[in-house]
Amino acid sequence: MHDYIAEDKEILEVRKKAINAPDLDYLTSLLHARYSKMAKGDRLLELSRIQNITDFFQSVYPERAIENNYTFQKRCIYDFITEIYSFYAYLPENYINFLNWIATRFQLENLKILLRGFLTETPLFRLKHFIINLPGELSLNIKKLVDAEDIEGFIKYTPKGFFQDTIKSAFQLYGNNAKPFFIEAFLDSAYFKELILKMNRLNQSDRAYIKPVVDQEIDIFHLMLITRGRFLYDLIPDQLKPLHVEGTAIQKRIFTSLLGELDPAAVIKALERRVIDIIPSELSKIEQSPPDLSILESYAWKRFYRLCNKVFYQNHMGFGCIIGYIGLRRIEILNLIALSEGISGGYGSDYIRKHLVLRDYIEGLHV
Repeated sequence: MHDYIAEDKEILEVRKKAINAPDLDYLTSLLHARYSKMAKGDRLLELSRIQNITDFFQSVYPERAIENNYTFQKRCIYDFITEIYSFYAYLPENYINFLNWIATRFQLENLKILLRGFLTETPLFRLKHFIINLPGELSLNIKKLVDAEDIEGFIKYTPKGFFQDTIKSAFQLYGNNAKPFFIEAFLDSAYFKELILKMNRLNQSDRAYIKPVVDQEIDIFHLMLITRGRFLYDLIPDQLKPLHVEGTAIQKRIFTSLLGELDPAAVIKALERRVIDIIPSELSKIEQSPPDLSILESYAWKRFYRLCNKVFYQNHMGFGCIIGYIGLRRIEILNLIALSEGISGGYGSDYIRKHLVLRDYIEGLHV
Protein backbone atom coordinates (compact mmCIF):
# COMPACT_ATOMS: atom_id res chain seq x y z
CA MET A 1 0.00 0.00 0.00
CA HIS A 2 1.24 3.47 -0.84
CA ASP A 3 1.71 5.91 2.03
CA TYR A 4 -0.78 8.18 0.34
CA ILE A 5 -3.79 6.29 -0.96
CA ALA A 6 -4.22 7.02 -4.65
CA GLU A 7 -7.51 7.95 -6.29
CA ASP A 8 -9.34 5.32 -8.27
CA LYS A 9 -10.18 7.15 -11.50
CA GLU A 10 -12.89 4.70 -12.58
CA ILE A 11 -14.81 5.17 -9.36
CA LEU A 12 -14.39 8.92 -9.48
CA GLU A 13 -15.69 8.98 -13.03
CA VAL A 14 -18.86 7.28 -11.82
CA ARG A 15 -19.22 9.88 -9.10
CA LYS A 16 -18.61 12.80 -11.47
CA LYS A 17 -21.05 11.55 -14.09
CA ALA A 18 -23.77 14.09 -14.82
CA ILE A 19 -27.08 12.78 -13.56
CA ASN A 20 -29.59 14.09 -16.08
CA ALA A 21 -32.22 11.41 -15.54
CA PRO A 22 -32.03 9.42 -12.31
CA ASP A 23 -33.44 5.93 -12.75
CA LEU A 24 -34.38 4.51 -9.36
CA ASP A 25 -36.52 1.78 -10.94
CA TYR A 26 -33.59 0.42 -12.92
CA LEU A 27 -31.25 0.50 -9.92
CA THR A 28 -33.66 -1.25 -7.56
CA SER A 29 -34.36 -3.94 -10.16
CA LEU A 30 -30.62 -4.43 -10.52
CA LEU A 31 -30.19 -4.75 -6.75
CA HIS A 32 -32.88 -7.40 -6.50
CA ALA A 33 -31.05 -9.38 -9.17
CA ARG A 34 -27.75 -8.94 -7.31
CA TYR A 35 -29.30 -9.99 -4.02
CA SER A 36 -30.31 -13.31 -5.53
CA LYS A 37 -26.59 -14.02 -6.11
CA MET A 38 -25.43 -12.89 -2.67
CA ALA A 39 -23.60 -15.33 -0.38
CA LYS A 40 -26.38 -16.31 2.02
CA GLY A 41 -28.31 -19.34 3.23
CA ASP A 42 -27.22 -22.58 1.60
CA ARG A 43 -24.30 -20.85 -0.09
CA LEU A 44 -22.90 -19.78 3.29
CA LEU A 45 -23.34 -23.29 4.67
CA GLU A 46 -21.53 -24.67 1.64
CA LEU A 47 -18.65 -22.24 2.17
CA SER A 48 -18.47 -23.15 5.87
CA ARG A 49 -17.62 -26.75 4.93
CA ILE A 50 -14.43 -25.69 3.14
CA GLN A 51 -11.40 -26.59 5.24
CA ASN A 52 -8.61 -25.02 3.19
CA ILE A 53 -8.36 -21.22 3.26
CA THR A 54 -6.92 -21.01 -0.25
CA ASP A 55 -9.87 -22.99 -1.58
CA PHE A 56 -12.20 -20.62 0.24
CA PHE A 57 -10.55 -17.54 -1.31
CA GLN A 58 -10.77 -19.18 -4.73
CA SER A 59 -14.44 -19.99 -4.23
CA VAL A 60 -15.33 -16.38 -3.40
CA TYR A 61 -12.91 -14.71 -5.83
CA PRO A 62 -12.22 -17.26 -8.60
CA GLU A 63 -10.51 -14.68 -10.84
CA ARG A 64 -8.28 -13.08 -8.19
CA ALA A 65 -5.16 -14.17 -6.37
CA ILE A 66 -5.83 -13.61 -2.67
CA GLU A 67 -2.75 -13.88 -0.46
CA ASN A 68 -4.16 -13.93 3.05
CA ASN A 69 -7.06 -12.96 5.32
CA TYR A 70 -6.06 -9.31 5.39
CA THR A 71 -6.08 -9.11 1.60
CA PHE A 72 -9.38 -10.99 1.40
CA GLN A 73 -11.19 -8.84 3.93
CA LYS A 74 -9.90 -5.59 2.46
CA ARG A 75 -10.95 -6.76 -1.00
CA CYS A 76 -14.48 -7.50 0.21
CA ILE A 77 -14.84 -4.05 1.74
CA TYR A 78 -13.26 -2.23 -1.20
CA ASP A 79 -15.61 -3.95 -3.64
CA PHE A 80 -18.52 -2.94 -1.42
CA ILE A 81 -17.48 0.73 -1.48
CA THR A 82 -17.05 0.56 -5.24
CA GLU A 83 -20.55 -0.85 -5.56
CA ILE A 84 -22.06 1.94 -3.46
CA TYR A 85 -20.40 4.54 -5.68
CA SER A 86 -21.81 2.84 -8.75
CA PHE A 87 -25.33 3.65 -7.50
CA TYR A 88 -24.76 7.37 -7.86
CA ALA A 89 -25.30 7.40 -11.62
CA TYR A 90 -28.96 6.45 -11.05
CA LEU A 91 -29.84 8.61 -8.05
CA PRO A 92 -30.91 12.21 -7.39
CA GLU A 93 -28.68 14.50 -5.34
CA ASN A 94 -30.48 14.11 -2.00
CA TYR A 95 -29.96 10.34 -2.05
CA ILE A 96 -26.34 10.72 -3.12
CA ASN A 97 -25.70 13.06 -0.18
CA PHE A 98 -27.00 10.44 2.23
CA LEU A 99 -24.94 7.66 0.67
CA ASN A 100 -21.88 9.90 0.76
CA TRP A 101 -22.14 9.91 4.54
CA ILE A 102 -22.52 6.13 4.62
CA ALA A 103 -19.31 5.90 2.57
CA THR A 104 -17.60 8.29 5.00
CA ARG A 105 -17.96 5.55 7.61
CA PHE A 106 -15.08 3.68 5.96
CA GLN A 107 -12.87 6.75 6.13
CA LEU A 108 -13.79 7.04 9.80
CA GLU A 109 -12.71 3.44 10.44
CA ASN A 110 -9.34 4.08 8.77
CA LEU A 111 -8.88 7.24 10.83
CA LYS A 112 -9.71 5.38 14.06
CA ILE A 113 -7.05 2.77 13.27
CA LEU A 114 -4.45 5.47 12.64
CA LEU A 115 -5.48 7.42 15.74
CA ARG A 116 -5.28 4.30 17.91
CA GLY A 117 -1.88 3.57 16.42
CA PHE A 118 -0.72 7.11 17.13
CA LEU A 119 -1.91 7.02 20.74
CA THR A 120 -0.37 3.60 21.39
CA GLU A 121 2.78 4.29 19.35
CA THR A 122 2.12 1.33 17.05
CA PRO A 123 4.40 1.27 13.97
CA LEU A 124 2.89 1.77 10.54
CA PHE A 125 3.80 -1.68 9.24
CA ARG A 126 1.46 -3.19 11.87
CA LEU A 127 -1.38 -0.82 11.01
CA LYS A 128 -1.29 -1.30 7.24
CA HIS A 129 -2.90 -4.73 7.50
CA PHE A 130 -6.10 -3.11 8.76
CA ILE A 131 -6.31 0.01 6.59
CA ILE A 132 -8.66 -0.13 3.60
CA ASN A 133 -7.55 1.42 0.32
CA LEU A 134 -10.13 4.15 -0.30
CA PRO A 135 -10.69 6.36 -3.35
CA GLY A 136 -10.72 10.12 -3.80
CA GLU A 137 -11.77 12.33 -0.90
CA LEU A 138 -12.02 9.29 1.36
CA SER A 139 -8.24 8.88 1.22
CA LEU A 140 -6.02 9.87 4.14
CA ASN A 141 -2.46 11.14 4.22
CA ILE A 142 -1.19 8.15 6.18
CA LYS A 143 2.47 9.15 6.36
CA LYS A 144 1.71 12.63 7.72
CA LEU A 145 -0.69 11.22 10.32
CA VAL A 146 1.70 8.51 11.47
CA ASP A 147 4.69 10.90 11.64
CA ALA A 148 2.84 13.58 13.61
CA GLU A 149 4.83 14.63 16.69
CA ASP A 150 1.82 15.37 18.90
CA ILE A 151 -1.97 15.27 18.86
CA GLU A 152 -2.14 18.81 17.47
CA GLY A 153 -0.04 17.64 14.53
CA PHE A 154 -2.25 14.59 14.05
CA ILE A 155 -5.38 16.74 14.00
CA LYS A 156 -3.75 19.10 11.51
CA TYR A 157 -3.44 16.32 8.94
CA THR A 158 -6.92 14.86 9.40
CA PRO A 159 -9.55 15.98 6.88
CA LYS A 160 -10.81 19.47 7.70
CA GLY A 161 -14.31 20.01 9.01
CA PHE A 162 -16.14 17.17 10.74
CA PHE A 163 -13.11 15.03 11.60
CA GLN A 164 -10.87 17.82 12.87
CA ASP A 165 -13.67 19.39 14.88
CA THR A 166 -14.78 16.07 16.39
CA ILE A 167 -11.31 14.94 17.46
CA LYS A 168 -10.69 18.35 19.06
CA SER A 169 -13.98 18.06 20.95
CA ALA A 170 -13.15 14.53 22.07
CA PHE A 171 -9.84 15.54 23.61
CA GLN A 172 -11.43 18.60 25.20
CA LEU A 173 -13.95 16.32 26.90
CA TYR A 174 -11.72 13.41 27.86
CA GLY A 175 -8.31 15.09 28.14
CA ASN A 176 -5.03 14.62 26.26
CA ASN A 177 -4.30 11.36 28.10
CA ALA A 178 -7.63 9.79 27.25
CA LYS A 179 -7.80 6.11 26.36
CA PRO A 180 -8.30 5.37 22.64
CA PHE A 181 -11.67 3.76 23.51
CA PHE A 182 -13.20 7.11 24.46
CA ILE A 183 -11.86 9.02 21.45
CA GLU A 184 -13.00 6.34 19.03
CA ALA A 185 -16.41 6.07 20.66
CA PHE A 186 -16.76 9.87 20.55
CA LEU A 187 -16.04 9.77 16.81
CA ASP A 188 -18.64 7.04 16.34
CA SER A 189 -21.21 8.99 18.33
CA ALA A 190 -20.61 12.17 16.32
CA TYR A 191 -20.85 10.21 13.06
CA PHE A 192 -24.21 8.73 14.06
CA LYS A 193 -25.57 12.10 15.16
CA GLU A 194 -24.71 13.48 11.73
CA LEU A 195 -26.29 10.41 10.11
CA ILE A 196 -29.58 11.18 11.86
CA LEU A 197 -29.41 14.82 10.73
CA LYS A 198 -28.90 13.73 7.14
CA MET A 199 -31.70 11.18 7.37
CA ASN A 200 -34.06 13.87 8.66
CA ARG A 201 -33.40 15.91 5.52
CA LEU A 202 -34.98 13.17 3.39
CA ASN A 203 -38.70 13.20 2.69
CA GLN A 204 -41.07 11.69 5.23
CA SER A 205 -41.80 8.57 3.20
CA ASP A 206 -38.12 7.66 2.81
CA ARG A 207 -37.47 8.34 6.49
CA ALA A 208 -40.30 6.06 7.55
CA TYR A 209 -38.76 3.14 5.66
CA ILE A 210 -35.10 3.56 6.57
CA LYS A 211 -35.36 4.86 10.15
CA PRO A 212 -35.64 1.37 11.76
CA VAL A 213 -32.41 0.31 10.02
CA VAL A 214 -30.54 3.49 10.98
CA ASP A 215 -31.84 3.29 14.55
CA GLN A 216 -30.78 -0.33 14.89
CA GLU A 217 -27.20 0.37 13.84
CA ILE A 218 -26.99 3.20 16.36
CA ASP A 219 -28.53 1.06 19.09
CA ILE A 220 -25.91 -1.62 18.42
CA PHE A 221 -23.41 1.12 19.25
CA HIS A 222 -25.36 1.88 22.44
CA LEU A 223 -25.42 -1.81 23.26
CA MET A 224 -21.63 -2.09 22.94
CA LEU A 225 -21.15 0.92 25.20
CA ILE A 226 -23.24 -0.86 27.83
CA THR A 227 -21.91 -4.42 27.47
CA ARG A 228 -18.28 -3.55 26.77
CA GLY A 229 -17.85 -0.15 28.35
CA ARG A 230 -19.77 -0.79 31.54
CA PHE A 231 -19.63 -4.54 32.14
CA LEU A 232 -16.40 -5.60 30.42
CA TYR A 233 -14.14 -2.57 30.98
CA ASP A 234 -15.93 -1.31 34.12
CA LEU A 235 -15.84 2.29 32.92
CA ILE A 236 -17.46 5.10 34.87
CA PRO A 237 -21.04 5.74 33.65
CA ASP A 238 -20.51 9.51 33.57
CA GLN A 239 -17.76 8.98 30.99
CA LEU A 240 -20.13 7.01 28.75
CA LYS A 241 -23.24 9.18 29.03
CA PRO A 242 -22.02 11.91 26.58
CA LEU A 243 -21.72 9.24 23.87
CA HIS A 244 -25.46 8.62 23.65
CA VAL A 245 -27.19 9.43 20.35
CA GLU A 246 -30.74 10.80 20.63
CA GLY A 247 -33.71 9.55 18.64
CA THR A 248 -33.48 5.75 18.75
CA ALA A 249 -35.20 2.93 20.66
CA ILE A 250 -32.63 3.13 23.46
CA GLN A 251 -33.58 6.57 24.72
CA LYS A 252 -31.24 8.57 26.90
CA ARG A 253 -33.10 7.80 30.13
CA ILE A 254 -32.95 4.06 29.34
CA PHE A 255 -29.27 4.30 28.37
CA THR A 256 -28.43 6.16 31.58
CA SER A 257 -30.39 3.66 33.65
CA LEU A 258 -28.67 0.66 32.06
CA LEU A 259 -25.22 2.17 32.62
CA GLY A 260 -26.00 2.17 36.33
CA GLU A 261 -27.65 -1.26 36.40
CA LEU A 262 -25.61 -3.96 38.14
CA ASP A 263 -27.93 -6.87 37.36
CA PRO A 264 -27.16 -8.34 33.90
CA ALA A 265 -30.59 -9.99 33.75
CA ALA A 266 -32.29 -6.60 34.10
CA VAL A 267 -30.11 -5.18 31.33
CA ILE A 268 -30.94 -8.07 29.00
CA LYS A 269 -34.67 -7.72 29.67
CA ALA A 270 -34.59 -3.99 28.97
CA LEU A 271 -32.85 -4.55 25.62
CA GLU A 272 -35.41 -7.06 24.38
CA ARG A 273 -37.55 -5.62 21.56
CA ARG A 274 -35.33 -2.55 21.52
CA VAL A 275 -32.07 -3.87 20.06
CA ILE A 276 -32.59 -7.67 20.17
CA ASP A 277 -35.73 -9.47 19.01
CA ILE A 278 -35.52 -12.29 21.53
CA ILE A 279 -33.42 -13.09 24.58
CA PRO A 280 -30.75 -15.65 23.62
CA SER A 281 -31.34 -19.07 25.18
CA GLU A 282 -27.81 -18.89 26.60
CA LEU A 283 -28.86 -15.85 28.65
CA SER A 284 -32.43 -16.83 29.53
CA LYS A 285 -31.16 -18.20 32.83
CA ILE A 286 -27.95 -16.59 33.99
CA GLU A 287 -25.96 -19.21 35.85
CA GLN A 288 -22.41 -18.05 35.21
CA SER A 289 -20.93 -14.92 36.72
CA PRO A 290 -20.31 -12.73 34.90
CA PRO A 291 -22.41 -13.87 31.89
CA ASP A 292 -21.08 -13.58 28.34
CA LEU A 293 -22.97 -10.50 27.16
CA SER A 294 -21.14 -10.49 23.81
CA ILE A 295 -23.90 -12.86 22.64
CA LEU A 296 -26.23 -9.85 22.67
CA GLU A 297 -24.17 -8.15 19.94
CA SER A 298 -24.61 -11.18 17.69
CA TYR A 299 -28.38 -11.10 18.22
CA ALA A 300 -28.44 -7.36 17.62
CA TRP A 301 -26.83 -7.87 14.21
CA LYS A 302 -29.42 -10.56 13.49
CA ARG A 303 -32.13 -8.01 14.17
CA PHE A 304 -30.31 -5.58 11.88
CA TYR A 305 -30.38 -8.27 9.18
CA ARG A 306 -34.12 -8.79 9.68
CA LEU A 307 -34.87 -5.07 9.43
CA CYS A 308 -32.74 -4.67 6.28
CA ASN A 309 -34.46 -7.66 4.71
CA LYS A 310 -37.84 -6.17 5.61
CA VAL A 311 -37.27 -2.73 4.09
CA PHE A 312 -35.56 -4.26 1.04
CA TYR A 313 -38.83 -6.00 0.13
CA GLN A 314 -41.39 -3.58 1.57
CA ASN A 315 -40.00 -0.56 -0.27
CA HIS A 316 -38.80 -2.72 -3.14
CA MET A 317 -38.68 0.07 -5.74
CA GLY A 318 -37.73 2.96 -3.47
CA PHE A 319 -34.80 4.34 -1.49
CA GLY A 320 -35.57 1.86 1.28
CA CYS A 321 -34.60 -0.91 -1.11
CA ILE A 322 -31.16 0.66 -1.56
CA ILE A 323 -30.57 1.12 2.18
CA GLY A 324 -31.84 -2.39 2.83
CA TYR A 325 -29.52 -3.79 0.18
CA ILE A 326 -26.52 -1.94 1.61
CA GLY A 327 -27.32 -3.42 5.02
CA LEU A 328 -27.68 -6.91 3.56
CA ARG A 329 -24.32 -6.54 1.83
CA ARG A 330 -22.79 -5.55 5.17
CA ILE A 331 -24.14 -8.74 6.70
CA GLU A 332 -22.75 -10.73 3.77
CA ILE A 333 -19.30 -9.23 4.37
CA LEU A 334 -19.51 -9.90 8.11
CA ASN A 335 -20.30 -13.52 7.32
CA LEU A 336 -17.50 -13.83 4.76
CA ILE A 337 -15.03 -12.39 7.26
CA ALA A 338 -16.28 -14.80 9.93
CA LEU A 339 -15.79 -17.66 7.47
CA SER A 340 -12.27 -16.57 6.51
CA GLU A 341 -11.20 -16.28 10.13
CA GLY A 342 -12.88 -19.53 11.13
CA ILE A 343 -11.40 -21.55 8.28
CA SER A 344 -7.90 -20.08 8.65
CA GLY A 345 -8.09 -20.69 12.40
CA GLY A 346 -8.91 -24.35 11.88
CA TYR A 347 -12.31 -24.23 13.55
CA GLY A 348 -14.85 -26.82 12.46
CA SER A 349 -17.87 -26.03 10.33
CA ASP A 350 -20.28 -26.41 13.27
CA TYR A 351 -18.40 -23.78 15.28
CA ILE A 352 -18.19 -21.44 12.29
CA ARG A 353 -21.92 -21.68 11.55
CA LYS A 354 -22.71 -20.54 15.09
CA HIS A 355 -20.96 -17.25 14.29
CA LEU A 356 -22.83 -16.60 11.05
CA VAL A 357 -25.93 -14.45 10.63
CA LEU A 358 -28.21 -16.86 8.80
CA ARG A 359 -31.64 -16.46 7.28
CA ASP A 360 -33.23 -19.15 9.46
CA TYR A 361 -33.26 -16.56 12.25
CA ILE A 362 -35.49 -14.31 10.15
CA GLU A 363 -37.89 -16.99 9.03
CA GLY A 364 -38.94 -17.66 12.62
CA LEU A 365 -40.09 -14.06 13.07
CA HIS A 366 -42.92 -12.05 11.57
CA VAL A 367 -41.49 -9.94 8.76
